[in-house]
Amino acid sequence: MTTPETPKSTPTTADDLFDFPCDFPIKVMGKAHPEFHDAIVTVIREYDGEFDVTRIETRPSSGGNYTGLTVTVRAQSRAHLDDIYRALTGHPMVKIVL
Repeated sequence: MTTPETPKSTPTTADDLFDFPCDFPIKVMGKAHPEFHDAIVTVIREYDGEFDVTRIETRPSSGGNYTGLTVTVRAQSRAHLDDIYRALTGHPMVKIVL
């Protein structure tokens, strides 16, 4: 009696997990500051000149010291998404990007 062969799994890359272009939510957190929202919009528009600010949800922290933004970007490729993440994490007003 023979045992059926288990199909070998193919390696999965991040590109295989997403169908680009796609809408991708990015969470950005930073100290509460009147210019934080506009600073993040400026960074995103460097990579998507047609970015619509209505695609940002804003939430202050319970203590009011921090602001959380959920920014939904239109990612064209994994490299495009990586570039946006790098730009956001490198911004001095940003504490964390998820």
